[in-house]
Amino acid sequence: MNQETINQIFNPVKGKFFILAGPCAIEGREMAMQIAGELKSICDDLKIPLVFKGSYRKANRSRLDSFTGIGDIPALSILAEVGEKYGVPTVTDIHESAEAAMAADYVDVLQIPAFLFRQTDLLVAAAKTGKVVNIKKGQFAGPDAMRYAVNKVVESGNNKVILTERGNMFGYGDLVVDYRNIPEMKVFGYPVVMDITHSLQQPNSSTGVTGGKPELIETIARAAIATGADGIFLETHPDPKNAKSDGANMLNLAKVRGLLENLLKLKEVTDSLVRG
Repeated sequence: MNQETINQIFNPVKGKFFILAGPCAIEGREMAMQIAGELKSICDDLKIPLVFKGSYRKANRSRLDSFTGIGDIPALSILAEVGEKYGVPTVTDIHESAEAAMAADYVDVLQIPAFLFRQTDLLVAAAKTGKVVNIKKGQFAGPDAMRYAVNKVVESGNNKVILTERGNMFGYGDLVVDYRNIPEMKVFGYPVVMDITHSLQQPNSSTGVTGGKPELIETIARAAIATGADGIFLETHPDPKNAKSDGANMLNLAKVRGLLENLLKLKEVTDSLVRG
């Protein structure tokens, strides 16, 4: 693990944000290494702290025949290899309390999916690993509800908490972002991340495959930086149309550098406008 990156998450440098980025799911070693290598190069050039993201298993699929993973240990081993090769922290999501200790042997940050942010046993198990815990706000919840999720982790002996906004359900098959949630969650004293790509999902489609609006990624990202997000969460792939999970709302890897360059410019402006 790159402890310097973890330190920068909790002690940010003015004018900078951190990023959690990678493919939706670990599809294989070659793909993970390609994405990680490109992200590492970009983030080193721009001096942006990077946490590499990849789900070792996709548990929340609409259809039984949807891709769920290449196997838990093979996927987790790839995440560990990415961390070691590129010197970056890694993050993956867990879905049951029994998974916390297993995943913690391979990654640096355990992510609690939005649907599960109220699951006490899951939060406590993640906290007790001593790893950083990234809690996604439920699509059905307001920012105040996150206070209690944070308390469960902190009262279990772990104050390394990140909170992530990822939109709220709007009708049956769409999401909308309430940007008040970012400053309202920052009041709790922990870094707040904007999950850009998942906020553009269109879930529960009639085909059983989640849709999305990737053309709005930069719009969502700019608004997040302008409203004070400490970090951004971004799923990316060199060929989103052929990605095995969530391709409809991922950013093409070739567009990541341009997006981050624009966001850094915006971050400098917004920081300069903040009055003490």
